[in-house]
Amino acid sequence: MSLPLLLSAMLAVQAVATMEVYVPDLPVVALHGRDVTLNCSFSPTGPFNASDVTVFWQLTDTKRIVYGYSEGQHQLADQAESFVNRTGLFPHELGLGNASLLLRKVVVADEGSFTCFVRVKEYGSSALLLQVAAPYSKPIVTLEPESNLRPGEEVALTCMAYGGYPEADVTWQDGGGRNLTENVTTSVVANEEGLFSLTSVLTVVLEPNSTYTCRLINPLLGEEGNAFVTITGQNISFPPVALWVTVGLAVCLLVLLVALAAVCRRKIKESCEEARREAEEAKELEEEESKTAMTLLKS
Repeated sequence: MSLPLLLSAMLAVQAVATMEVYVPDLPVVALHGRDVTLNCSFSPTGPFNASDVTVFWQLTDTKRIVYGYSEGQHQLADQAESFVNRTGLFPHELGLGNASLLLRKVVVADEGSFTCFVRVKEYGSSALLLQVAAPYSKPIVTLEPESNLRPGEEVALTCMAYGGYPEADVTWQDGGGRNLTENVTTSVVANEEGLFSLTSVLTVVLEPNSTYTCRLINPLLGEEGNAFVTITGQNISFPPVALWVTVGLAVCLLVLLVALAAVCRRKIKESCEEARREAEEAKELEEEESKTAMTLLKS
């Protein structure tokens, strides 16, 4: 019997199926590009041979066939193209009730619900959820603009990470650990593999000696990556108005110093000239007194 006919027959008797088929209750998380095993086990009501087991896996939503096995042979004629050369069972463990599927080199497109069908005289089926995850690169934070920063102006801090899946949770914090939720814009772009490039932009009013941290958390892997930037006073230049005021004050101070030096020099010169005049007048007075005394002695 071909796999489509066998599948139709199994579906037709699902209502009276008596065999239990077990799959994980929680979603199975697989790393992008790695192999994963989708566990499925069964418990028939009586003894059986491995050659009596029929197993096939199907995408629950689209009904596309992922893998088939019957009468000791792979049944791949109707397998969906995206799963070709990527699937397999563990035939030597069928006798132990193991119908698990090996899925190689997982991609984002594999994410979804898989149904495991098993027949050993009776029929049974159960579905599990596969989720795909990929770690992001280490985040990088850049500052725009990078130079000519002015206190009180707005600057844009950009946090970027690549190659991750699913979309990461992004938070921004300041140096005090305060969560910054306003003025944040986050966007994601998928590449041809479905992996995301994430960009988050925080707009802040510039203050010297401030630290801002970007934190990414992958919700499936629980992995956390963070990066930070510190804006110090050395990065900040004076605005043009403040610069010209400073230059003007410096020029005024220089002019005042020059003027003060000139005044002091003039005062010193005047003091020297006055002292010289007083000395000359004292000398002349002394000479006149000497002449007067000589005249009195002669008379």
